[in-house]
Amino acid sequence: MPFIKILPHAEYCPAGVSLQVPAGTSICEALLDNHIAIEHACDMVCACTTCHVIVRAGMASLSEMEEGEEDMLDRAWGLEPDSRLSCQAILGQQDVTIEIPKYSINHAKENH
Repeated sequence: MPFIKILPHAEYCPAGVSLQVPAGTSICEALLDNHIAIEHACDMVCACTTCHVIVRAGMASLSEMEEGEEDMLDRAWGLEPDSRLSCQAILGQQDVTIEIPKYSINHAKENH
């Protein structure tokens, strides 16, 4: 089983962590299953950008990006060339390293 290495994030994963998860799992599902409460306002249907992550290593191990994800990512805060929506990035057989951006665009959270 491959590992997902999550770089330290002040709110979600202060010390960083490596998770061993089954291939075929989305990054978002893997984080949530391991008590890392990444935002996912659209309930993982590729309709927002709150689960945006930056893939620092292992991009080739992830599923190909589809057009809907590309279109949605244009709205993400802190977009980088290796950005993905974690709900759409399905893990293959190789290890992946991700960074959760400091901010996300979450209208529900911003209004409270």
